[in-house]
Amino acid sequence: MAQQLSKQGLRGRLPLSRLLADAIHYAQAGVPVTYSQSSLTAKKRAELIDIPGFAETFLADGKAPAVGSIFKQERLAKTLRQISRKSTEDYYRGNLAELLAKELTDIGIPLRLSNLHCHQAKLIDPLELKHSMGKVYNMTPPTQGVVSLMIIGILDQLNLKRFKVDSAEYVHHCVEATKQAFMVRDKYVTDPAYMKKNAQSFLAPAFLKKLAKNIDPEKALPWGQGKGPADTIWMGVIDGDGNCVSFIQSIYHEFGAGIVLPQSGVNWQNRGCSFSLDPKTLNHLEPYRKPFHTLNPAMALFKDGRSMVYGTMGGDGQPQTQCAVFTRTSTYGLDPQDAISRPRWLLGRTWGQTSDSLKLESRFSP
Repeated sequence: MAQQLSKQGLRGRLPLSRLLADAIHYAQAGVPVTYSQSSLTAKKRAELIDIPGFAETFLADGKAPAVGSIFKQERLAKTLRQISRKSTEDYYRGNLAELLAKELTDIGIPLRLSNLHCHQAKLIDPLELKHSMGKVYNMTPPTQGVVSLMIIGILDQLNLKRFKVDSAEYVHHCVEATKQAFMVRDKYVTDPAYMKKNAQSFLAPAFLKKLAKNIDPEKALPWGQGKGPADTIWMGVIDGDGNCVSFIQSIYHEFGAGIVLPQSGVNWQNRGCSFSLDPKTLNHLEPYRKPFHTLNPAMALFKDGRSMVYGTMGGDGQPQTQCAVFTRTSTYGLDPQDAISRPRWLLGRTWGQTSDSLKLESRFSP
């Protein structure tokens, strides 16, 4: 299904074998272990060592791999080769699916072959914000794409440009807009099949104007608990024909669920952490329900003909860094590299910290 969507809807020309060739090479030949991989493995060793497949995959002689040593994933390379030969459908409905289902059952995981059969890739229309600078797009729920769009939509209502970029007033209004958007997120955003309101309605000018009026220019709204950080990568590319891709992927925690299957070498993610066991909560666990997650790749098409793809890692920090990059680039006309290099802020938790306070880099003016 994914291959069909690529070829039919997006005019994809490269064969799957080429798309997976680099991943297969690095899984087979290995990559040098970085300091962060080594130190993080050591930090998480005690917590994950008894999780099926973790030690065999991520440890060397029972310890964290040394910096500069070669980290290989040969079982995963074999699995990727099979996908390149038989198509992505094999993962969900072929021989590989049958192997995965057996491996999961053998280690006591409740996922079954029927669950893999249920999966379908979808080509969907993104959320769209009509901004004074152009149109901005992001992903639909259960992502927090609507949050990223709401923040810059609220700031557009407030005429952000009247403040000097990176001034106290600029940061204050960005943070307060974030709080307004987060409150909507925490009240409504979940699996779209269970949402009480259409996410696109939160981007209506009248609704954004109402939220903008809630912001006090002289006072910060108290803030409680956020969604926390996540282990994520974002990348963007624009080709010679002007085709743009904004791409994001995550297994949530550093090693996902820590589970690595013995034959296929597949490392399973743990986005299910977003679920609650309390049936009264917005994102409670139940069969076939999609978990809320923070991933949200963004794209802007400006009125002057320019296009921009942007995004970031960072859980609650994703919409906030997107806000900084977008406003600095579009509202203030800064060079993209300058927009990225300038100091950042974070309302919420970052790695190794449990507080949901507002954190600012020391490079900001006192």
